[in-house]
Parts: sequence; structure tokens; C-alpha cells
Amino acid sequence: MIDTNRITGAAKELGGKVQGAAGDLTGSRQDSVEGRLREAGGRAENLYGQAKDAVHDAAEHVADTVRDLGGKVRDAVGNLAGSDDVADRARRAQGAAEDHYVRAERAVRRVADEAYDEAEDAYERGGHYLRRGTREVSHQVAEYPLASLLIAGAVGFGLGLLVNASRD
Repeated sequence: MIDTNRITGAAKELGGKVQGAAGDLTGSRQDSVEGRLREAGGRAENLYGQAKDAVHDAAEHVADTVRDLGGKVRDAVGNLAGSDDVADRARRAQGAAEDHYVRAERAVRRVADEAYDEAEDAYERGGHYLRRGTREVSHQVAEYPLASLLIAGAVGFGLGLLVNASRD
């Protein structure tokens, strides 16, 4: 199942690309910067969701592998039951399987922690860029209020046309 961070991140990234392109076309540095920041934040959220999915899939794979190995050991012991040597080997094999499981689980957790840390760093950087961009946009709006109002109106009008066109 896809993580919701991937979906919302992709949507934010696409929205940021559209806004950045609109800002580039209209010459609005404010919209261009804000769009690029929204795009970066969306990309970070998408990557975070991908990391969560990868860790979840890896953990499921390890658990399935260990279950299969345990079943094979049980079957082998069942086929050779009656011999003390075989029972001893089976116990050792089971212990080895449990050791492999513990090591694999630690490795998956370590990778999950690293992926989480990377995603968290990317998310924090995205938030930093978003705050910085917001300050820049506020500065541009304060410096050029009429142009900002006209751009906002044009964007709203364009969105209204898009929404209305999709209903037809």
C-alpha cells in the first residue's frame, strides 16, 4: 500500500511546478520562488513516504524469509524424528535461524532509522526553504502590492476556468 505522504508530496510537488512555471511566464519572482519552495517541500514529503514504504517492504520480506526458514527446519526435523543427533542438529539449526532473524531485524531497523533520519532532514530542509520563501514572498508583496494583487487575481481566474472546464 502506498504511503499517504507519497501522494500528498507528489501533489504538492506538481502544484509547486505549476506555480513556479506560472511565475516564470508572468515574470513574477514571488510566484516562481514560492512555487519552487512548494515543489521542494512536496519532493521531500514524497521521499519520506517512499522511505517508509521501503522499510515496511523490507521488514515484511525478512519476516517472510524467517517464517519460511523456520518451516523448513520444522519439516526437516519432522522427517528425521527419532534420532537424538537429528534433534540436536534441529535445535542448533533453529538457534541459527533465530540468530539470522535477529541480525536481519537489527539490519532492517538500522536501515529504517537511517532512512527516517534522511527523510526527516529533507523535511526540515524543505520547511526551512518554505519559511525563507515565505519571507521573500511577503517582502515582494509588500514592495509590489498592486502587481501581487493582479497576479493573484489572474491565478484565481485561471483556476476558475480550469475547474469550470473540467465540469463540462
